[in-house]
Amino acid sequence: MATIAEAQYAPHINHSAAFTMGNNILEKWGCTGAQKQAILGIPKSSFHRYQKDPSSASLSSDQLERLSYLANIHQALRIIFSNPDNVYGFMAMANNNPYFNGKSPLSIISTGNFGALYEVFKRIDSMRSGQW
Repeated sequence: MATIAEAQYAPHINHSAAFTMGNNILEKWGCTGAQKQAILGIPKSSFHRYQKDPSSASLSSDQLERLSYLANIHQALRIIFSNPDNVYGFMAMANNNPYFNGKSPLSIISTGNFGALYEVFKRIDSMRSGQW
């Protein structure tokens, strides 16, 4: 639980906008509903309720952090690629770099494992500076 001082300085996060942004990114990446739920760490019933009425979204700090990683992955891809097919298609493409070992980034983050989301972000972000 946040102290009064922490709550006073914590930025207000619009959960509806955060959920909508993440859902839109995942939709453009070609994710199924089950993949979206796993990646976002949102139970099926809540996910469907939020889709129907985004203003009802009430996200945990874990879910907000997951959404932050998605936004950062998306931003990195937009910097790396100018072609929308690559920006939105990269996540579903098989990747033969060491961490991926022939799997797509999307298949790795679809496990729902938070660490996998972080690792995929880290590797995609490193592409921005040519470190791959």
